[in-house]
Amino acid sequence: MTDTWFNETLYPDWGQRFRFTRQLARVQSPFQDIAVFETESHGNVLTLDGVVQITERDEFVYQEMLTHVPLLAHGNAKNVLIIGAGDGGVLRHVLMHKGVERAVMAEIDGDVIRLSKEFLPGISGNAWSDPRAEVIVGDGIDYVKKAPDASFDVIIVDSTDPIGVGEVLFTDEFYQNAARILTPSGLIVNQCGVPFMQADELYETSLRRKQFFPHVTAYVAAVPTYVGGYMTLGWAGKDASLTQQPVEIIAARAAAAGITGEYWSPKVHVASFWLPPYIEKHLPK
Repeated sequence: MTDTWFNETLYPDWGQRFRFTRQLARVQSPFQDIAVFETESHGNVLTLDGVVQITERDEFVYQEMLTHVPLLAHGNAKNVLIIGAGDGGVLRHVLMHKGVERAVMAEIDGDVIRLSKEFLPGISGNAWSDPRAEVIVGDGIDYVKKAPDASFDVIIVDSTDPIGVGEVLFTDEFYQNAARILTPSGLIVNQCGVPFMQADELYETSLRRKQFFPHVTAYVAAVPTYVGGYMTLGWAGKDASLTQQPVEIIAARAAAAGITGEYWSPKVHVASFWLPPYIEKHLPK
């Protein structure tokens, strides 16, 4: 049998490839090319426009860090807005927090949700049917523009890089509206790429956020299939103290919320804000 390989196309001169046993789905939605592959090494793999978005084997790293860090740093998040995240993993992890009363998720591409439910059901678990979840197949930008002032404690953006359908999630207008709809101690997090290869993404996104938020920084997570070392998760908030909570406080909040992780832990949480110099230098002063 001839090996069949998927070659990622994120960078023109460097990448990764997966040997897959079969292609489970391939859909050209109104927004992007979506594919799901079955692999022996990483389980099922979801790609958008030729770029790996998530694999069953290492999805826990990204989901835990994108979700548990902001919610436990905040400490009292009741209303959470998720933009993107059509695989349902962020929604599932948000709903693990007992104190969350409402989780609104806006995903523009219904085909991503449909295919994830069919081929990646373990990532979302029972999140879709949780009564606290409000899932909108629609434009998250438009939702943020129309949402009432101070209506959310935390916004989590799980998007592609700032190209194609994800580009509008990195604009001045979006961050201005995000700041408006967040509560006085509110914050927003989003992936800002792998700075070893995408340093401009971290710098430019942070520069935009600084116009509307008094505290802008980033934290890191090592996701194996996001090649290039640490991925940065951008943070913009109204209260600088939230990123400086000691391990003991984070551990107590996690225990109260019933949160444990395979990658996330209270110590990893605190350490993730201590950036290597090669990353920190790309945050605007």
